[in-house]
Amino acid sequence: MRYSVAAVVGFAVLPALAVLAVLAPGTPLGPSPAAAQESLDPERDSIYARYMSIPALIKGGVVCPDAGALGGAPCAVNWMADGQSFWFAEGQPDQTVIHRTDPATGTTEPLFDTERLRAALTPLLGHEPAYRGLPFDSFTFSGEGRGEGARGAGERRVRFTVEDRTFELDLDTYAVTARPPAEAEATARAAPRVVREGFTSGAPPVMEVPSPDGRWLLTEKDHDLWVRASFDGREHPVMEDGEEDYAWSVEGAMWAPDGGRVAAMKVDSRHMERVPILHWLKQTEEVEYAPYAKAGNPMPRQELHIVDIAGRRAVQVDVGEADQILSPVGWRPDGSEYLFLRMFRSYETLHLVAANPATGETRVVLEETQPTFIKGIGTTPSWRALARPLSDGERFLWISERDGWDHIYLHGMDGRLIRRLTEGEWPVLGIVHVDETSGHVYFNGHREEGRPYDTHLYRVSLDGGEVVRVTEGEGQHSAAVSPNGAYLVVTHSSTSRPPRTEMRTTAGELVHIVTEADVSALDDLGWTPPEEFVVKAADGETDLHGLIYKPHDFDPTAKYPVIDYIYNGPFISWVPKTFTDPRGLSQAALAQLGFVVFMVDGRGTTERGKAFQDIVHRNFGRNEIPDHRAAMENAAATRPWMDLDRVGIHGGSWGGYMTVRALLLEPDFYDVGVATNGVYDIHDQNAYAIEPYMDRPWENPEGYQYGSSLRLAEDLKAKLLLIHGTSDVNATFSATMKLVEALIRAGKPHDLIVVPEQPHWFTGQSAAYTNAASRRYFQEHLLGLTGRGVGVVP
Repeated sequence: MRYSVAAVVGFAVLPALAVLAVLAPGTPLGPSPAAAQESLDPERDSIYARYMSIPALIKGGVVCPDAGALGGAPCAVNWMADGQSFWFAEGQPDQTVIHRTDPATGTTEPLFDTERLRAALTPLLGHEPAYRGLPFDSFTFSGEGRGEGARGAGERRVRFTVEDRTFELDLDTYAVTARPPAEAEATARAAPRVVREGFTSGAPPVMEVPSPDGRWLLTEKDHDLWVRASFDGREHPVMEDGEEDYAWSVEGAMWAPDGGRVAAMKVDSRHMERVPILHWLKQTEEVEYAPYAKAGNPMPRQELHIVDIAGRRAVQVDVGEADQILSPVGWRPDGSEYLFLRMFRSYETLHLVAANPATGETRVVLEETQPTFIKGIGTTPSWRALARPLSDGERFLWISERDGWDHIYLHGMDGRLIRRLTEGEWPVLGIVHVDETSGHVYFNGHREEGRPYDTHLYRVSLDGGEVVRVTEGEGQHSAAVSPNGAYLVVTHSSTSRPPRTEMRTTAGELVHIVTEADVSALDDLGWTPPEEFVVKAADGETDLHGLIYKPHDFDPTAKYPVIDYIYNGPFISWVPKTFTDPRGLSQAALAQLGFVVFMVDGRGTTERGKAFQDIVHRNFGRNEIPDHRAAMENAAATRPWMDLDRVGIHGGSWGGYMTVRALLLEPDFYDVGVATNGVYDIHDQNAYAIEPYMDRPWENPEGYQYGSSLRLAEDLKAKLLLIHGTSDVNATFSATMKLVEALIRAGKPHDLIVVPEQPHWFTGQSAAYTNAASRRYFQEHLLGLTGRGVGVVP
């Protein structure tokens, strides 16, 4: 197997690493026959399954993706030729509808006559299309037609695919014609193909990179750099000096504006340590070795090259020392320089660098420094999104935390500060859109007093001045700006308010409600929103914000065991903020088994400013669990139904580490824990995940020693279930084996589930099985229900 640049450099690792939750993509929403386990409480298990089906019960409301859910992508809208109308698909696969929204008329209407289209398509298929709605949820305009009426030129005919066949529909006559197979092949040939799968489950695949004119696609073959012609499919080698573990990569590659050159990486991992991945289920077991940058150990060396495609030659860019991380920014509009970011391994210094494509010589445009660390991979905003060049090629926007809060600054390409655009004790999360015609920057941020995690869209002039909020309502807002710069599409919700999508002017005025979620089906479940709370951290001063999920039949006079759902990794805010966040929905389901589920973002996480996060500097593993215990005790002081004599905790990845950490640091408080795919000795952690916060091990030996949980194994009193996938190359299987060995030597009973061939993020039947085992473990040991048990007790 070829591991991607993400695998060895870490660009795409940590967001996926953080998403490991009780509900994972591909997880069946209800009990799976393959994952069936003896039910300890059939009635409540049935309610749990119904709650896990909530995503299918929420109808409509969403055009932009869930901005509050971990890994939520930027809002991408299907804009039409007029630069302000757009189309979107809605409904489950059995009743898909595609709507068109036009702000000029303030309407949202079906773009297709579903019954008429199905009737026209039936003779060509030889049978009626499946389901009852549209048999497709995406399409392209064919580019033909007169452009009369409400539709623009080229929007009278559409092409779509059903049952692997391509058809064309005339929107005036509803005549459907089958397109020749050769035409479908040509369309498929022009589309970027998957080069290799993402590093871990859930990570996006690495795709071919199309040239500016679409005629060529940059691709990989046998460790070398190739191009594929979109017009005839022929492949041509460009650079043929790649080899195993010293290979060319198209990941992050960028074509020059003239389409003649490409900035691409060649990654050398030959010197790196390997971790074994044993494929147990093969007829004959096989061992595969993956490069792994363990804390303090060698990292991959990245070479940046400017490649002349036609000339088949490359100029190597002078990137400086080897022990650093490079990330692309882009070309200046005239192609005179290529811009990239260079993060030094200390994570205290970040450079924006400009490279001369002809000579490979470089200059530092801007230097960013911090006495502790510059927020690492997986943060919001990631350091890879800090620079935003403007179209004049002479200026760029830069997000800096230099005064303790992320804010936007305007710089010249010579590095000089032109002006600061935002300021205050609140963070900018990221730039959404720059309208250079009107001179406005649109960005997401947390600026609302008393609600530090609400995300709104704001606007500020490139000339500086007042920051204007352009979205309304509590909660999270995900937005896109129309191509003509006049309108916004905004999807917003909170943990108690279902999603709704609106069109607004870029001044913030409401134009049209596009779609509102129908959640009436939740009434039958007795669904109630989680309770928001604010309590003090262990320092007695800092406010912590969180949620409590309760059973549908909650009785305030009763006592409920409490389950702490934890992540508290240093590069993300974990508590759900939207109605449809899968982490929240899975914990709402867990509560139906007779628990209250507690979630809080302790100190050390992001989106609350530099001081709030810096608590982890050289101190990882020291303050997180005291914060969680203090938050729970402070919340329970006014909530007598929280039974702190029965407390559980669970989480995956960093949440797995924190779960075990809680059981060992607070053995008289936490009674039960389920830890999935954790690393329990932070010496074994991926360098990109731990070094930004702890430095390298020899620079902070006491901190690494304190952060290791192996030395505390003898303090275990609680019931502990460990779960780990044998093919995990984020948190390797050996990490759990080391903890098992420490527990054996300490004579501490525990339970263990080994999941063959599963990576860091479980899917399918494995996810369903381990989810069932986790909730069953809490039923047995917090509720006292009896059954046959799970796992192996040493």
